[in-house]
Amino acid sequence: MRTRRKTGSYEVGRAKRAEILDAATRLFAASAYHRVPLSEIAADVGLSESGLMHHFRSKKHLLLGVAERRLEQTATWWTSQSQEADHPLALFRSMVESTRELVREPGLIELFVQVCAEAADSSTPAHQLYAGWYERAVGETAQRLAAGVERGYLRDDINVGACAREIIAVSDGLQLQWALAGGRLDLVEGIRDYARRLARSLLAPDYAGMADTL
Repeated sequence: MRTRRKTGSYEVGRAKRAEILDAATRLFAASAYHRVPLSEIAADVGLSESGLMHHFRSKKHLLLGVAERRLEQTATWWTSQSQEADHPLALFRSMVESTRELVREPGLIELFVQVCAEAADSSTPAHQLYAGWYERAVGETAQRLAAGVERGYLRDDINVGACAREIIAVSDGLQLQWALAGGRLDLVEGIRDYARRLARSLLAPDYAGMADTL
């Protein structure tokens, strides 16, 4: 009986935590992290502010929870795209489409940039989260590039690891510039232009002309 009660309590707590993350993600996406008070998130899920803090000790802990979920959703999206990779432009199209997904929730771009800044401090939980994310993102992007080389779509002299790091650095750097410009930067077109130039430099000669169709 005690085990069942503990298990039930745990499941209820986990469900409420997920509900809080849903609400925080929605509110942060619609506005921005610093504009959304904890009291608003708590009210959205039928809790007092102190009740919410039973699940997340502070607004920073909630921010990290939202960031972790967002990174997992992004990873899942990219995994689904990699299954449709049998085309010379698949990776480059995915770069543009993933950016289009990002700008649909501008508040979450600001959140990503904010947690990135905190992750530079190796003593923070954000550091471990982002270090793991970057290692995974670079590895999976390098795998997609290597698959393109193997299929003959991309040149065979590419340093896939260095190229993968460049792709992610450009994407994240443009997100930072977007945040600093108050959203006035056309992020999708910035990535599209980069993807075209990258495709021209990486595509094998038989496919190089396809870059202009991005």
